[in-house]
Amino acid sequence: MRTILLIGAIIIALVIGKLYVFPKEENGKADGAPVKSGGGSGKAGIPVDVYVIGREALENQVFASGTVLPNEEVNLMAEIAGRLVKLEIQEGAYVQKGQLIAKINDRELKAQLQRIDYNQDLARKVEERQKKLLKVEAINLEEYDITNNNIRVLDADKEIVASQLEKTEIRAPFSGRIGLKNISVGAYVAPGTPIASIIQSNPVKIDFAVPEKYSPNIRNGNVVRFYLDNDPSTYNAKVIAIDPKVDENLRTLKIRATAPNPQGRFVPGMFVKVMANLDANNTAMMIPTEAIVPVLKGKKVFVVKNGKAVEAMVKTGVRTDKKIQVVEGLQPGDSLIVSGIIALKPDAAVRVNAPVAAP
Repeated sequence: MRTILLIGAIIIALVIGKLYVFPKEENGKADGAPVKSGGGSGKAGIPVDVYVIGREALENQVFASGTVLPNEEVNLMAEIAGRLVKLEIQEGAYVQKGQLIAKINDRELKAQLQRIDYNQDLARKVEERQKKLLKVEAINLEEYDITNNNIRVLDADKEIVASQLEKTEIRAPFSGRIGLKNISVGAYVAPGTPIASIIQSNPVKIDFAVPEKYSPNIRNGNVVRFYLDNDPSTYNAKVIAIDPKVDENLRTLKIRATAPNPQGRFVPGMFVKVMANLDANNTAMMIPTEAIVPVLKGKKVFVVKNGKAVEAMVKTGVRTDKKIQVVEGLQPGDSLIVSGIIALKPDAAVRVNAPVAAP
């Protein structure tokens, strides 16, 4: 009897404990336990940072390698054959336009000119006498015409010799500095023999080339900046000419600018780095460069759509130190993934962290 009472008391205690002491369970789990859903605890997907794409102002700049060229340069050469009798140059010296540089022996040409002068004097005297005779019909008109023609032929011969005499003097075609001489006094020169070069280096020309896609943005009158190696200073040059066609091999457009050089700081042949400011783009879409993934067919990025990573092929434009312009493939407002890109696969589930600002 006592045993039965003891068993009944235990059963009653268990019922009371079930009702009032132990917590209630819901859906087979006790209150306070984590509720699992979707096969795991917390939110599912790869955590990623995103950058919301917008439009911003882009100051287009293009960098190129350039070369300093003289404003004018010419190789002085002999036009006729003869012995060089004078060479009035000092290598590296400054010469004025029209200054005598070299002289070729002209004694024979002067003798020919003197002979023509004598023949001209005689022909004119004959022409005067025949003119008087023609008036009294002592000679016929044909004889007078022959004499008159001889005078004109002698005039032409004199002009030829005078032009030959002029070629015996080599003069500076413009003001500039004489280069190294290639010949000495006493040497025999033939037509085309180089004597020396003359260079005008104030101002100087800056030649550089830009990719063909920038050709609409370069105009005459634009100001470009250039730099010299081991020189922290910045110099300006003005665009004066644009090649009318694109180089079909390099797909570049050749540009020529000019810069003042009163101190001779820029020596022709120097290498310079050129930076050209192109037309500003106030509606450019710029994205962080680390978001770009190179692929076989071009470039792609990942954007977040409906909680998944979606591929988007893009076409890029101007690149800066931290950003790159997207001209096709994205729209303002797209959520661009900028972290964990290597681990992403198309249509992979992602969990978006707080949007980040572009660098």
